Amino acid sequence: AGYVALTFDDGPTAATTSQIVSTLRLYGASATVFPTGQNAQNNASLMQTYKNAGLQIGNHSWDHPHLVNMSESDVRSQLSRTQQVVQQTAGVTPQVFRPPYGEVNQTVRSVASSLGLTVVTWDVDSADWNNASASAIRQAAQRLQPGQVILMHDWPGATVQALPGILQDLQARNLCAGQISPTTGRAVAPLTGTPGGGDNGGG
Repeated sequence: AGYVALTFDDGPTAATTSQIVSTLRLYGASATVFPTGQNAQNNASLMQTYKNAGLQIGNHSWDHPHLVNMSESDVRSQLSRTQQVVQQTAGVTPQVFRPPYGEVNQTVRSVASSLGLTVVTWDVDSADWNNASASAIRQAAQRLQPGQVILMHDWPGATVQALPGILQDLQARNLCAGQISPTTGRAVAPLTGTPGGGDNGGG
C-alpha cells in the first residue's frame, strides 16, 4: 500500500542501538537514523552497525542545540562537522537533515541546502522523548499514512519495546518501512546503492 519512514534521532546509543537494528533486521525493515555528530564520534562502531544494516543515515547537528538562535557560521559548524564525522565513521555522506527540536529558520535552511542536505521534520510525533509508554508509541505509529514520517529516538527503552509491534502493525496494514527521499523529504522504497543513498544524485 505504500511506504512510511521510521526515524530514530540522537543515536547511536550503547544501550539501545543494537537492539533497534536487530529488530529492524528481523522484520526486514529499513529506517532512517539521525545521529548527532558527538554520538557518532563517540560510538564509531555503532555507526558501522547502522551502515551494515542498510539504514539511511542523516545528520542531526553536532550536539543538539537550538540552531534558530545561532549565527550562520555556528549553524554551519554544527552541520558540517557532523557531515564529516558521519563520513569518517560510516563511509556515507548524509543527504537528509533533522533539525533539533524540529526548529528551522531561513539560516538553517540555507546552510543545510548549501551542504546538500534536505530538511526533514515529521508527520507523527511518537512522544517517546517525553516518557511515552511502549503502547502509546505503538498507537502513535498506527496514525502513519503512506509517505509519512514518524519521529522516534534511539535511546528510550520504551521505543525498543514498541518496535516489534509497530512493524507487525505496518505489515498488517500492508505498509513497508522505507527511507526518506532526499528530493521530496517523503517516505519511499529503500534507496538502492549505498546505505546513505549517496550514489544517486550528487552525493
